[in-house]
Amino acid sequence: GRLSSQHTQQQMLDILERDHHVVWSVKVLRGVAAAVSVGITPYLRTAQQETVLRWLAEAQQSRGRYRPVLAVGRDGIMLPIRDEGSQKEGGVATVSVYDRRGRRLGTVYLGEMPQPLQVTLRAELTALLNGVLTSWEGPTPRLVYVTDAGYHQTTYFEEDLSKMENPRRAGELLEWRWIVDYYHAASYVSQLANVLFGEEKARQSWSRRQRLVLRDEDRGVIRVLCSASQHHGKKSWTVEQEKEYAEAYNYLLKHSPEMEYSKHKRLRLPIGSGVTEAGCKVVFTQRFKDSGMTWSLEGGEVILRLRLAVLSGVWDVVYREYLNHRPFVPLATPRVISPQTSQKAA
Repeated sequence: GRLSSQHTQQQMLDILERDHHVVWSVKVLRGVAAAVSVGITPYLRTAQQETVLRWLAEAQQSRGRYRPVLAVGRDGIMLPIRDEGSQKEGGVATVSVYDRRGRRLGTVYLGEMPQPLQVTLRAELTALLNGVLTSWEGPTPRLVYVTDAGYHQTTYFEEDLSKMENPRRAGELLEWRWIVDYYHAASYVSQLANVLFGEEKARQSWSRRQRLVLRDEDRGVIRVLCSASQHHGKKSWTVEQEKEYAEAYNYLLKHSPEMEYSKHKRLRLPIGSGVTEAGCKVVFTQRFKDSGMTWSLEGGEVILRLRLAVLSGVWDVVYREYLNHRPFVPLATPRVISPQTSQKAA
């Protein structure tokens, strides 16, 4: 099961034969991997929850001015699905803990094969967060949601996180802070530069300077927009240029409350969703997107569950739980022990 999370089907058959002298058919390999995947799944969330709680305890004991951070991220990635005319979007979520100085202690990973509205991933992530915050006995950590402003990411904040109740105080909402990923915001600064300036050197210079303003200065996003507006009035525009400019300008303006990067940095809060973007790579890309690969939803789900357990660092725990809950298998022919055998054994 663990090896299947990391290697292709043919690689697995070769490893079994070369290293373990076991020759299996593809059907047997798939059957075993599926059985293990189904077997460990009931214990995965609990193991991830205990891991996050352990990191929170470690973070609470660390030195620094600020309370630890529980950070959540979500992102999507296109996957090659068999018998589909185009790729479909799978979902990835991450839950990370940062200590009092802003050092990341660890991350657990959640994922789901393509599904309308990503309802399963949404439910699993919410259940994990509720489990962690209900079981945690220390001071409530600072709660941060770091993503871009895509549809699923925005909907999850507005409909789930912003309405999540404090498990210790009935009726009181938890204070989740949404931070739009700095690097995603910076890409819109570059988009503004592309339409504001005709010369490449001028584009690069303005874009580089404004990205630093966005990140390091108070009300940085407003300063960037003011500079863009000044340049905007100095030239005539095509319809396409006006549309591109408006898209970038309006995105930055709309999400300016979630882009207080200089303040976030002072408070030792993460401002980039690199952990989640890297999660898309390690959860899906490295195993699901080799040349020529296509996946059924069922087959992908088998490998995904195995992979989430390995990447979250809980494989040993969930596999042990799986074995502990397996029924004992009685021998088909009970062994008969003769009096002579018993005497020798004694």
